Amino acid sequence: MTVPGGDQAARARATTADQSTVGTWVRGLVALRGVLLLVLGLAVLLTPGIALLALVYVFAAYALVDGVAAIVLGVRHRHERPGWGWAIAQGVISVLAAIAAFVLPLAAAVAILFVIAFWAIVAGVVTAISANEVRKHDGPWGWIATRAVLDIVFGVVLLVWPASGILAILWLIGGFAVVTGVVLLVQAFRSQHHPAVG
Repeated sequence: MTVPGGDQAARARATTADQSTVGTWVRGLVALRGVLLLVLGLAVLLTPGIALLALVYVFAAYALVDGVAAIVLGVRHRHERPGWGWAIAQGVISVLAAIAAFVLPLAAAVAILFVIAFWAIVAGVVTAISANEVRKHDGPWGWIATRAVLDIVFGVVLLVWPASGILAILWLIGGFAVVTGVVLLVQAFRSQHHPAVG
């Protein structure tokens, strides 16, 4: 005996389960980005005498994983999330910055700082555009915009004071990474909806 509306109820339950799985998966990727930034920041803050070469490789590894995660999030949600193209653009920028750092690890510290500064500014601008797209669709844009501001301020500070000493730069990079990592973790776990992909 078939219950009227039984098929529709079953489909609705399956859709809800699928959305729950996707939401958990998205939260996991956003949280992964936050954890990676926290690890990067704490490593720099706790070992300020770290060799610049090691810092370059850590930055490159983070930028590569962050970029791939952003691209995956953008592609995975291209049909259902606003601003997915900007998430992919931010991911491509991060991957290109990672490749540049891996290929030129012995370049002068100022050149490395400029790579990081321009990466942060461009990534921040792209993230701000993504936040605006999410805002237009009444999505949770506030944490994305906060990340964009942090990225841009960090990049500008590096450009304005490139010769202020490697220790100060290491502390600046560590502080930026810790604060941005916390913002990403808050975005992952405190957003009422599942977090936007930007």
